[in-house]
Amino acid sequence: MKNAKVNKLSNHIKNVLHGFFLGIGTAIAEPSTILPLIVHHFSSSSILVGFFVALLRGGAILVQMFAAFYAQSFSLVLPFLKRVFLVRFLAWFSIGFAILVIGEKSNTLTLFFIGLGLFFFSFSAGFGAIYFREIMAKMFTHKYRGFTMAYRQFFTGLGSILSGVAAGWVLNHYEAPKSYGYLFIISAIFMGFGFLAFARVEEPKKENISLKESSFKKFLKNSFIILKEDQHLLTQILSYLFSYSYLIAMPFIILQAKEYIKLNGTDIGIFISVQMIGAMFSNFLWGKLSSNGKNRIIVNISTLILLFAITLSWITKSNIYGYYIIFFSLGVATDGLRLSFGNLILILAPEEKRPVYVALQTNIVSIGIFFSVLGGAIVEYLSYGWLYGVTLFFLIASFLLSLKLKDIDH
Repeated sequence: MKNAKVNKLSNHIKNVLHGFFLGIGTAIAEPSTILPLIVHHFSSSSILVGFFVALLRGGAILVQMFAAFYAQSFSLVLPFLKRVFLVRFLAWFSIGFAILVIGEKSNTLTLFFIGLGLFFFSFSAGFGAIYFREIMAKMFTHKYRGFTMAYRQFFTGLGSILSGVAAGWVLNHYEAPKSYGYLFIISAIFMGFGFLAFARVEEPKKENISLKESSFKKFLKNSFIILKEDQHLLTQILSYLFSYSYLIAMPFIILQAKEYIKLNGTDIGIFISVQMIGAMFSNFLWGKLSSNGKNRIIVNISTLILLFAITLSWITKSNIYGYYIIFFSLGVATDGLRLSFGNLILILAPEEKRPVYVALQTNIVSIGIFFSVLGGAIVEYLSYGWLYGVTLFFLIASFLLSLKLKDIDH
């Protein structure tokens, strides 16, 4: 008998609301636009810019496997996800508070607290990613999940567009760094609305659970045996990891634009909005393809779009319209990859080992978040030409691997 909590409209709406308000919140620290400018305000180091971009998501690497170790034996994970939401809200709010209170009185101390807030925001997401995927897998069937995630990503994009417009207004009307502090505090409040929405979903109880191993060491050993034996999983993870190589170049595109074009707050807000428009409207296509079991096709198309965007970045200098196309393409491609790989791992994973599969993919792929540090070093010691060349090399590798991906339905 079908579980009454599966494919519920109310859960779909709460999932979409969570994405919408989260989009409003996190667009303030978008790693291709505002975050590099914030860090650059307090430090001229390109390596530091890359490091902070990595911090925004990289803290999750440390806890993904540990979270899966426990989650595999839980029939319900929503109570734990609520705690994650609280930590993320406080971490985000504290960044804005530190910028307003300390600001330019001590650039080093301000950067420390920004980094600390980003770390805890990202660190807690390591647990949250496992719990969120587990809940999504239980609440929705494979085809309905493609539908609800496309809607979620559409409204996440809409929230980000509204946030981009608001960010442009704040940056134009308040001097830095106070404007950055206001952005973080306001966005934390909106983000909180999204957390409250998802915290009220009705989570189905998981029947097929896996008994927790006697030690975390044994769990890691068993997990990597799975990775070694499941070639579909290994190919998928490598393709996803190499697709993250766009992060080698992405944070520095805005800095290159700043060198050739006199950017103001309105321009930056437009860049954010254009990127989110691309992300938002592409989900009509991605949702249609995913609901028809064509997640691999989404990966193929998205990777080709990234190759186009990075190539255009290489040849674009002072043409602002070229940057509009670049940011639009980045929005289209990144949402496609997020949707398709998120669905592929839940289709591939056995129910009892689902947290392990999700953790293996998310944990290993999260290494790619630190590609921005490599990008910072390339800009600092070599050139933008090298930056884009290295990025294209890894994206081509990702595309070739993506040709071997399969949509495996149960």
